[in-house]
Amino acid sequence: MTTNRRYTRRAALASAAAVALVAAVAAHAQNDSNTADEIAKYRQMLAEGNPAELWEAAGEELWKKPAGPKKASLERCDLGKGPGVTKGAYAELPRYFADAGKVMDLEQRLAWCRVTLQGLTEAQAKANPFSSQGKPSDIERMVAYITGESRGVKMNVRLDHPEEKRVYALGEKMFHYRGGAYDFACATCHAVDGQRIRLQDLPNLLKDKGAQAAYTTWPAYRVSQGEVRTMQHRLYDCLRQQRFPEPAYGSDVITALTMFLARNANGGTYDGPSMKR
Repeated sequence: MTTNRRYTRRAALASAAAVALVAAVAAHAQNDSNTADEIAKYRQMLAEGNPAELWEAAGEELWKKPAGPKKASLERCDLGKGPGVTKGAYAELPRYFADAGKVMDLEQRLAWCRVTLQGLTEAQAKANPFSSQGKPSDIERMVAYITGESRGVKMNVRLDHPEEKRVYALGEKMFHYRGGAYDFACATCHAVDGQRIRLQDLPNLLKDKGAQAAYTTWPAYRVSQGEVRTMQHRLYDCLRQQRFPEPAYGSDVITALTMFLARNANGGTYDGPSMKR
């Protein structure tokens, strides 16, 4: 079956699942228990035809393809487990990298490798991080591939280096920092149990169970957007909804927030890229 036909089939399954969810929610609008059950069924239907597989395949090709002024692939990129090792690497990120002298998340590290190995400028390495209509993102595809290589691996983000501890503490501060037009913080929605916005349950990211359930399923293919969205995009969108200033892609503050969330998810089994509404 060709790539386009596989994509069409998966997209059709996703659309059918979305229609089924809308109908079910309409029928059970007054019953929270039934609504939660139907959402669970919807997610199961989505899991049976996840188009993220196509992003993973494209990302693997990009990872192995010579590119940039140096005409080099990224197969010597060290994600923390040795040059070229992708298996299980994402489950241990963010982490401190001695060669860069800082703590990096996956997307920061990927940009660093594109600069040092392929000879791109930093601006080129970070260009078009999020797909838009007619403009697919190589970054999203490579992130899908790399994260998929940790599927089934337990999260194990460490705080051994002083910089890892510092960045985690900064991320915790960012999580609780209130600001923006709504005077919101990440903690406003994600620091207590049992909250929901519209049909979406809001996990408590300060608890193991909530952090594991949330963090281990990103990146994800968003049915509503027809794209795989990375953790950077997820946090970017959360801050946008809080009416915070737009964060720079690959910024240290986003890495710090990612570090806080990833560490809280330790022990959870990574299961991305997943599929979400």
